[in-house]
Amino acid sequence: MNIYDIIKKPILNTEKARDLMNTNEYVFVVDKKANKLQIKEAVEKLFKVKVLSVNTLNTKPIKARSRMTVYTISGYKKAIVKLADGEKISAYEM
Repeated sequence: MNIYDIIKKPILNTEKARDLMNTNEYVFVVDKKANKLQIKEAVEKLFKVKVLSVNTLNTKPIKARSRMTVYTISGYKKAIVKLADGEKISAYEM
């Protein structure tokens, strides 16, 4: 897998993700097949930082409804990446 296939996008718009940024942790949406070692290597190569740990979690699909139609919003995999002290990802700075 390519590093651009592993990391799909950062999560910036949630309150928890904003709070984790203060403790030097960043949240990404990643490929469902990627493991922690692949995620760690991808973040280190892509952003040129030192990663201490990676925590992953799978979100469940959500059933939504609009009038008479019921549809499913697919689940995805998130990774919470903790960086070494003094390291920052400049793409997150606003």
